[in-house]
Amino acid sequence: MTFTPPRWRLTRWLLEAGTDVPTEIRGALIQSLYGTLPIFAGGVINTIAVAMLIAWRNPQGQFRFWIVAEVTLCLVRLLLLIADRKAAAEGRRTFTDFYAWLGVSWAASVGYGTFISVLSGDWIAATLACLSSAAMVGGICFRNFAAPRLVALMILLSLGPCAVSAAISGQPILLVVALQIPFYLVSMTIAAFRLNRMLVATMRAERDNRHRARHDDLTCLLNRSGLQQAFAETAAAGQAPRALLYLDLDGFKGVNDRLGHAAGDGLLKAVADHLRAITGPRDIIARIGGDEFVVLTCCDREAALRLGQKIVSAVVEHEYRIDQNDMTVGIGVSIGIAACPDGSSDLQTLMGRADTALYKAKSTDAGCLLEGVAPTPHLKLVPPAPAATRRSLPA
Repeated sequence: MTFTPPRWRLTRWLLEAGTDVPTEIRGALIQSLYGTLPIFAGGVINTIAVAMLIAWRNPQGQFRFWIVAEVTLCLVRLLLLIADRKAAAEGRRTFTDFYAWLGVSWAASVGYGTFISVLSGDWIAATLACLSSAAMVGGICFRNFAAPRLVALMILLSLGPCAVSAAISGQPILLVVALQIPFYLVSMTIAAFRLNRMLVATMRAERDNRHRARHDDLTCLLNRSGLQQAFAETAAAGQAPRALLYLDLDGFKGVNDRLGHAAGDGLLKAVADHLRAITGPRDIIARIGGDEFVVLTCCDREAALRLGQKIVSAVVEHEYRIDQNDMTVGIGVSIGIAACPDGSSDLQTLMGRADTALYKAKSTDAGCLLEGVAPTPHLKLVPPAPAATRRSLPA
């Protein structure tokens, strides 16, 4: 589910998780504010029950106002929570700003009930209200520590009035409460900020691990596992690729063996950059091992063949500089293409068919070959030597 980021400046400040938090983690943090439904339900039931009991013992106007405010806020929060979760699941806009400030308003309502209960002189009501308010602090921290500033404000509004009312109640013994609560507020706020930092660090580590599991460290393209997942995701979304291009670099092994792995790594990065520049935004590129690359595209047969020819031209015509040796080298590329007009083939079948076309392309020097099409000789344009250079390669 994707929840809309807050739009109001004050809400953005209230929900701020840190200046160096990546966008996708910010989205996950906002989503966490809508979670833990049992804690939300427990808090709603507790505060409404306490407000009803106290209003029953003290049927004055301020207590009646409290129970009406408490029921209204809890009901609106619950309805908005359900509506926003449904909207997020369907990819629609969510009212994140309203949801955040309804939480703040609810905390203020709890604090208001505590304040009037202590000043009423009914110590049973005061005890119930203070215990309920203190119990809510744990739930506030646990549900909302993804936004520590929100936690700090909600704790201040829900429990802070208890300290104020104790100080002005005229009961000297309650001054102890007035002195203790501020320390409690500060310690719980610090705990919320620390929990937030731990959560962000954990989410960042999980994101990095997921990225490493799906991507090639050298080129940052998808690896074999990432290619499989991307193919499955596009197929599930009804956007299955219609063609697969299987690339194999010609002459790479000579450069890698004679000039070193650093030179070979540089070539692979350069080829990856070419592929990014040539392919479209919906195409999927992967390095599946060594000097082999795969491109999944939604192009039809003819467009896929043109794309393959374009890749061959770009790779062959470019001179790759080997900085540490002060020279340039050239390489070639052979491509086998498997088409799947109806998008019904699985990835392994497509790769097997494209691999067969690739073998024919290499054996006939066609450069780029679409399965079922007679090879066209010399399509590579300039088939280079395994390692053509401006000066002789070392023996």
